[in-house]
Amino acid sequence: MNGASQRKEGAAYLTATGFSQRRASRVMGLSRSYVRYTRRVKLDGVDERIVQLAHANPRYGHRRVWALLRRLQLLVNLKRVHRVFKVHGLQVRRRPKKRLRTGQTVPMKSGYPNQVWSYDFVHDSCLNGDVVKCLTLTDEFTKEALTIEVASSFKAEEVMQVLKRLFQTRGWPGFLRSDNGPEFIAHDLQVWLMATGAQTFYIPPGSPWANGVAESFNSKFRDECLNMEAFSSLAEAKVVIEAWRCRYNQERPHSSLGYLTPTEFRCTIELAQLGLPASGALPPDPRDLSLWAPPVEGNTTTEKARAFPLANTVRCISEAFAALQNPATPALHNQATCEA
Repeated sequence: MNGASQRKEGAAYLTATGFSQRRASRVMGLSRSYVRYTRRVKLDGVDERIVQLAHANPRYGHRRVWALLRRLQLLVNLKRVHRVFKVHGLQVRRRPKKRLRTGQTVPMKSGYPNQVWSYDFVHDSCLNGDVVKCLTLTDEFTKEALTIEVASSFKAEEVMQVLKRLFQTRGWPGFLRSDNGPEFIAHDLQVWLMATGAQTFYIPPGSPWANGVAESFNSKFRDECLNMEAFSSLAEAKVVIEAWRCRYNQERPHSSLGYLTPTEFRCTIELAQLGLPASGALPPDPRDLSLWAPPVEGNTTTEKARAFPLANTVRCISEAFAALQNPATPALHNQATCEA
């Protein structure tokens, strides 16, 4: 028995069989105060709601479930959510990955929306043996999944058609980041991108860290969608994957965006550009002492509440505005980085 809770159960068993509480505590290596302690259960239904959200999103950790609760106007302490996860065994087990630290930063890092797009392929298969090949394309600043095209195979012409459709609806980015796959380095695709004004940046071979946003999105896509679903056909895969993409953009809180969804983060920037106040996605948190937080109404303490955007979100938006006010600077920096 290594866990404290297991040793507490052992002490209770010894006490029930005739041992004194003092002796049972000494045998199990626990203090008597811990053995006597009984947790007070709050009958507010929050614990049940936490378990429901965890079962509905089995790949979400306690922090993301906490963000979902706050989006439902439930002010819950993060430590309480963590305790419920531990009691019910809801922790998400992740296999540790060996990280190769090169000391280098990501080249041509995005500084504002629609500056850098990254695209890559993710492979899977159906139950009938059909190959599922997904073309993922994301905005590196807003973390939006712009599209996930599903097919059995892709050619450079098909990749070009996908980009044409996105360019018509979202405009063209400053740069497109990708690996050196044959679909991305095709001559016709490069000539067409050059004609549109969008530049390309190909990461060095064997350097996936240089395309970190795409790799991060692909890992979430595989962990939360592909590994959780069994596709009977390619048509079913298209429907399920598109539904997950919409949910990712509109409902899933993103930790690097201050637990805003990618769509909310983009709308916050667009409203700020128009000079309109952005409505917060989450309710105030009385335990936050952020410099951007207004005082809590009806609270006599000196604590302040968090009003979204969070500090990280405000920092990202301020950096985006600085880049938009001086658009020549990032371009010159990116050109110098590319030439180097």
